[in-house]
Amino acid sequence: MTLAGKRIFITGGSRGIGLAIAKRAAADGALIAIAAKTVDPHPSLEGTIYTAADEIRAAGGEALPIQCDIRDEDQIARAIAQTVEQFGGLDILINNASAINLTKTEATPAKRFDLMFDVNVRGTFLTSQAAIPHLRKSAEEDRNPHILTLSPPLSMKAKWFKPHLAYTMAKYGMSMCVLGMSEEFKKDGIAVNALWPRTAIDTAALAMIPGVETDFCRTPEILSDSAYIILNRESRATTGNFFVDDEVLASEGITDLEKYSVVPGTTDFLLDFFLD
Repeated sequence: MTLAGKRIFITGGSRGIGLAIAKRAAADGALIAIAAKTVDPHPSLEGTIYTAADEIRAAGGEALPIQCDIRDEDQIARAIAQTVEQFGGLDILINNASAINLTKTEATPAKRFDLMFDVNVRGTFLTSQAAIPHLRKSAEEDRNPHILTLSPPLSMKAKWFKPHLAYTMAKYGMSMCVLGMSEEFKKDGIAVNALWPRTAIDTAALAMIPGVETDFCRTPEILSDSAYIILNRESRATTGNFFVDDEVLASEGITDLEKYSVVPGTTDFLLDFFLD
């Protein structure tokens, strides 16, 4: 398996899971565009598009940092066009950018509702839309094109909606993009899949949620290793799946997940949302 020479566009990849996926691909010599808003250091969140680019280059890849707010369709179009011009095309899109607000219905301000839908649903849809023509060309050139979205399996169980209705709807909107696009673009040879973690993942965003104990989490590398496996699979035969990280690893015979524990020896992990 290798992602050498693959041309990859990642949304929200300046830190956390997106950056981990980028660095794993960079180790093979991939060409990676990081599209995110952060160009100046955040007071409480590490990483900018430029520090991410430095880490990608250090890992062995080529990096293109692009300031992009995926709520803006013109910025998306320019970012995709810049990536295609720089790399000569596009083979992989990672829809990683996401907004989270875990509040009940009466405690969810309209601006937070709009942010989650603008980033999670609209951003995923419009970024995928802009990438499709280039991914179709990648398929014609037998370059194994993929769209991978960080979103959960769809479930109509009320328990996933009750605690944070707006967030659940926004994440499921990303998953609905996967469901629909995987069938729509199957004939073009473009793989469209989702990936979700079994357990909570130790990221800066998670650490900002009150009451979350990151000692009982796994590291982003469990997702980057899982994504690496998925992105190396045949696009025409691997589409429409809602993958879970540990199941992907197990399918390749990887069942010892100790190296992904934030605290070595942990067995009682904090489970993520949306998985029974």
